[in-house]
Amino acid sequence: MISCAAAIAPMAKLSFIRAEQPLAPDLAADRTVVGAGATSRRREIVFVVNPRGANGRTGKEWKKLLPYLRSRLGSDCNIFESLTSGPCHGIDITREAIREGADAVIAVGGDGTLHEVVNGFFWGGKPVSDHDQSGHTTALGLIPLGTGSDFSRTFGWKNDPRDAIERISRGIRSRIDAGVITGESGDSHYFINVADVHLSAKAGYYASRYKKFGNFCYVIGALQAFFGHHNQDLRIKVDDGDWEVYSQVTALCIGNAKYFGGGMKITPNALPSSRNFEVVVLQDFKWYDFILNLHKLYNGTHLSVENVSSRSACTIEVEEIAGSRSIFVQSDGEYLGYLPRKFSILPGAIEMIS
Repeated sequence: MISCAAAIAPMAKLSFIRAEQPLAPDLAADRTVVGAGATSRRREIVFVVNPRGANGRTGKEWKKLLPYLRSRLGSDCNIFESLTSGPCHGIDITREAIREGADAVIAVGGDGTLHEVVNGFFWGGKPVSDHDQSGHTTALGLIPLGTGSDFSRTFGWKNDPRDAIERISRGIRSRIDAGVITGESGDSHYFINVADVHLSAKAGYYASRYKKFGNFCYVIGALQAFFGHHNQDLRIKVDDGDWEVYSQVTALCIGNAKYFGGGMKITPNALPSSRNFEVVVLQDFKWYDFILNLHKLYNGTHLSVENVSSRSACTIEVEEIAGSRSIFVQSDGEYLGYLPRKFSILPGAIEMIS
């Protein structure tokens, strides 16, 4: 498990580098301005780029995209790039950009980069913007250049970075919900797409080893996760109701949006502005059930399958009954450890460029 605990501590103040020069071709600077100069108020937009994403494809595609980015946004925006240098760096970059008053922070990459940027919008259990109480709001944006890019599918966005730049140029904003996950340590972890428990979380953990195979890595990860897998009885509490026992749970998915795993429409009724999660539970699945119903998982018709249930929730607490402390938890494809966990909705927590 990759720990991001260091990102919770206050950071040393960083400064944007402003320069009337083109971006260095080797993408070596940590943060470099791509355009600047007008005397009127210009939007300041920070692009958080993981150049190693998708086995290095993100960095290469970002280089190709820069001329178009300059031509569309350079006349009325100060454009800054911030290259991540390792795990959790995107969290720190985002927090500092918000503190310095950026108008928008754009995640450039896949769902992992987006996940870090989303977590950067929060600090100490509250939105970063709440700490300075200035009233300024920084928007979240996305240019999908990663392996999965599942979050953008919910909005029906094309997997085309130029389309994303057009959205950023228009600057239309809307409020979306976020999820927060808390465990026994009390630390908070945030997500905007899908959090999941047990087999699907384990599959995501294994899939991360096969990213060179593109979206097929999720199928490989799921098949590998089935080896040695045992369905488990779970105790679940929804919206502060009574504890319920769900027997032989294969996977439990908590959706703020619809897709995960490279295009599986796992929580087909979820919407990021609905103010609640869709919770989908798969029970007593064998490996052959997964294979037989794979097409239904991708097209979102699996809710009609026996042993699949769905419900809405604002909060859901999940515990294992056996006490093995071996049931995986992940959110937005990032491994978080094991149960128990509580998942809570934060209505309208983030303003997103849509």
